[in-house]
Amino acid sequence: MKYKQLGKTGFEVSEISFGAASLGDEYGSIDSSEGTRAVHAAIDHGINYFDVSPYYGGTLAETRLGEALQGKRDSILLATKVGRYKTGDDETFDFSAAGIRRSLEASLDRLQTDRIDVFQLHDIEFVPRQPILDEALPTLHELKQEGKIRAVGITAYTLHLLRDVAERAEVDTILSYSRYHLLDTSMIEVLGPVAKEKNIGLINASPLDMRMLTDKGPPDWHPAPQSVVDAAKQATEFCRARGADLSELAMQFALGCDQVATTMVGMSKVRNVERNLAVLEKPLDEELLAEVLKLVAPVANVCWEEGIAENFDPGSLPKKS
Repeated sequence: MKYKQLGKTGFEVSEISFGAASLGDEYGSIDSSEGTRAVHAAIDHGINYFDVSPYYGGTLAETRLGEALQGKRDSILLATKVGRYKTGDDETFDFSAAGIRRSLEASLDRLQTDRIDVFQLHDIEFVPRQPILDEALPTLHELKQEGKIRAVGITAYTLHLLRDVAERAEVDTILSYSRYHLLDTSMIEVLGPVAKEKNIGLINASPLDMRMLTDKGPPDWHPAPQSVVDAAKQATEFCRARGADLSELAMQFALGCDQVATTMVGMSKVRNVERNLAVLEKPLDEELLAEVLKLVAPVANVCWEEGIAENFDPGSLPKKS
């Protein structure tokens, strides 16, 4: 396992990190004991960065991860989030100072720990940015000074919002999801310069574009425009006809990005962990990669509208209805 510096945090993180959303049944019900085994297998193989949120499964993911980490907490770096919540089908956002402090204490309790290594504002594209700058981020820096968290992060789908906030405020990490993969590499173009200038750790989540770049294909709720869905299906069939797996190629492509500190992948089974680790040892088929990139070029960097209108990326398209 290779390790990289996570910006200016002083943390060394594994090149593959553990996305724990699936522990909260976000992609279908799982066997919780198998989820625990997956966490342990990941740690045993050198994965040391684990990311979760109270949003995932309406706090279920945090609870399960906290249980799985008993006796192993000091072996890993633990990241969670704040501000976005879910109860049943209802979603709420609360980035107020009081809400952030309440949420942190609840997360510490569920995760059975006394500190969070990376504490992130979750999906800031859904709220106006000024309160994020004026209240939410200052609160996180207070918590850092108090020793309850060790690094301050922001997350979102929309890249220009992330760049603007990072330019105007002090952040240690940026997590971007579904913006660096075979279909869309705009994360590096938009966030790369500010990350380099300010030594911010870049985290690339969902390198398979929320299952788009897999044989199984995207879930029905995937917001990508139909043209992107069709191109991904073509790429899947193209690889299958050549005896290759598009998801493996997509993982290799994402892991090849030098500017990313860690690539986050969802895992809930031991076989998920083993498959992701196997990709690290497999040589990249450069010719196949070139053919796939040529095939999907017509939809390269197509993105969808996410959050509130003021935070949409330029040129983004309406979500698939």
